Amino acid sequence: MKILRIIASMQPKNGGPGQGIRHSITEMAKSGIINHVVCLDNPVEQYLTDKIDNFTIYALGPSSTGWQYSKALRPWLNKNLQNYDVVIVHGLWLYHGYAAYKAVKKRNALITKTHSKEKQIKFFVMPHGMLDPYFQKAGSRRLKAIRNFFYWYLVECKVIHFADAMLFTSKSELELARETFAYYKPKNEVNIGYGIPYPKPENPNCADTFRDKTHGLGTRPYWVFLSRIHEKKGIDLLLDGYKYLLENQLSTLGEQHIELPCIVIAGPGWDEPYGKMVAEKINAEPLFKNRVFTVGMITGDLKWGALIGAEAFVLPSHQENFGIAVAEALACHTPVLITNKVNIWREVEAAGAAIVADDTFEGVKGLLTQWLSISRDEKYKMRENAFKCFSTTYNISKPTENLLTALA
Repeated sequence: MKILRIIASMQPKNGGPGQGIRHSITEMAKSGIINHVVCLDNPVEQYLTDKIDNFTIYALGPSSTGWQYSKALRPWLNKNLQNYDVVIVHGLWLYHGYAAYKAVKKRNALITKTHSKEKQIKFFVMPHGMLDPYFQKAGSRRLKAIRNFFYWYLVECKVIHFADAMLFTSKSELELARETFAYYKPKNEVNIGYGIPYPKPENPNCADTFRDKTHGLGTRPYWVFLSRIHEKKGIDLLLDGYKYLLENQLSTLGEQHIELPCIVIAGPGWDEPYGKMVAEKINAEPLFKNRVFTVGMITGDLKWGALIGAEAFVLPSHQENFGIAVAEALACHTPVLITNKVNIWREVEAAGAAIVADDTFEGVKGLLTQWLSISRDEKYKMRENAFKCFSTTYNISKPTENLLTALA
């Protein structure tokens, strides 16, 4: 089987979909399955010139306009589709999905018309949470929501109805996709799951290295947020909840005095408007001095060190179709404090590896407070449960098996 993945961008800093593709392709290669990727990145991007990936990426960009149009994509597809058995479109609302739909439809129609012995190309769409109702309801996305409403009826529903199946990363993502638009009638829906490989830090002391590089953290305990610095991630709620605890004298629960962990906020996006707002909020609050630490995007051993050394991973999101960083935390034996807008919250909570609350100030404050109230033995048990949850559910081998079954 030869698979073509089509996505707008494989930039590592964009997180989720690109990283998921990387993990999936690496796992499939063990079975001799070939995957190629077509994206609209500029071929001079550093991740491409540094050749960080061990599979073929055709970068046909740079794209132009908000639709990310590329005049090179359709001709490339028309010329090369004959070399593939399966096409998977990753993500919605952009030109690459429309171009793939038109090219595969044209190719399959030609095969039928000429009575060719060639097999029809199978076509799948993986929305990566982009059909979540959140994106049509969030106040900050009003103009995009209007645009998507019209685009849905003009283009996107045709792409989805043409697909052999829609592929989802979680059961909740699959169910939420049914709520957003009328005339959503895919031929098939499959929850294939999502996952990552077992972490393999090259440096056995990576947790100590991370502490050394986070100046001022020292040996103190900390909670870590590790994701894009974006408004949907709820970082402002995390800071508000943390400030409340600090104002209440480092949280005295009953007669037991508990020292609050520090908070480390790591990820790309500090140069965007929301990132600048978060940075200003941190710098303007005296209580956060030497307690809230900001870090840019971290990868490799530094990322694993941050997760391994943390008391807990915190993700107070308003929307996550999966939350790949949650799986990464679980793989490091690190419990997670998440909202019920992270679509895998039910599974992780049922495994005894998470504390879950609403994506509100009260909810996030409660996440932090509840963690402080549980015993050391309970926290140790949650660490054990975290790794068990990862091993049984979010290890990359299982979702890859599910994907191959769906593509067959």
